[in-house]
Amino acid sequence: MKPSLKIISILLVLFFLSQLIGIAVINSYSPKTIQIEQNGTIQNQTTYDLPSWVAPPQEVDKNLTASYIIFAIFLGVILMLVLMKLRAEIFLRIWFFAVVSIALGITINTLMKNFPNSEIISLIIAIPIAALKIFRRGIITHNLTELMIYPGLAAIFVPILNIWSMVILLVVISLYDMYAVWHAGFMQKMAKYQMEKVKVFAGFFVPYLGKKERELIRNTKANKKQKKGIKLHAAMLGGGDVVFPMILAGVILQSTGLIPALIISLGATLGLSYLFYISEKGKFYPAMPFISAGCLIALALVKLLF
Repeated sequence: MKPSLKIISILLVLFFLSQLIGIAVINSYSPKTIQIEQNGTIQNQTTYDLPSWVAPPQEVDKNLTASYIIFAIFLGVILMLVLMKLRAEIFLRIWFFAVVSIALGITINTLMKNFPNSEIISLIIAIPIAALKIFRRGIITHNLTELMIYPGLAAIFVPILNIWSMVILLVVISLYDMYAVWHAGFMQKMAKYQMEKVKVFAGFFVPYLGKKERELIRNTKANKKQKKGIKLHAAMLGGGDVVFPMILAGVILQSTGLIPALIISLGATLGLSYLFYISEKGKFYPAMPFISAGCLIALALVKLLF
């Protein structure tokens, strides 16, 4: 069953809103050059004003960073598949909890910078929100926290990437996404495992009922046993589909400016919109090739205009 226009619109709004929040958070952590005295000489040092527990390395080859991230993703997928085989749901929920807490802490810290001990306060606020998300599931809580998670994650990676390493990353991730969804099929298995066993999904999640299910609800008396037999469908968008265009927009923001960054976000949203437009009932699609295509077209436009 294909989601209605309303459900697709909600997903697109969530996606675009997350990109805008991401740009705001990344801008809050824009690099600043400070002068420090070392061995009797004054030297310039770049600081990203990120919380001390996630500060990026000062010396990094941005041209090679994409290869490190690709390797880390490869290892992460293997680890995820192994943990699925071992049925390590408790470990995965703790893992998700730790990542969500850190990402939320980074985003919340953008609002707390003027307060003393803002890094500690941000984490203190983030931890119970993460616990609510992971251990007490709810559609509204889930999607609202997703809006705050990916900006925090993107802020970590923007300082260690440049435009061309991001282009490579988008191309490789898109090829991987096509293989994982259309050939191997393990992307669907991982999403199903997260939803049914781990009880956590990394990405936006909008449930909906089809015409047949709505009829059943209207004709069913209000009792819990009957309602449990009604099948709920959902429109989903993975976290990677959200964070990678956000990182590119952040890199463009810091190298070219706000308007070019917004063009990247708009291009990503249009690419995703095109996917929803051509998608067919009952089929799974990799989102990254379409989002990446939108990003790369937008990037070409940015290079042409700015």
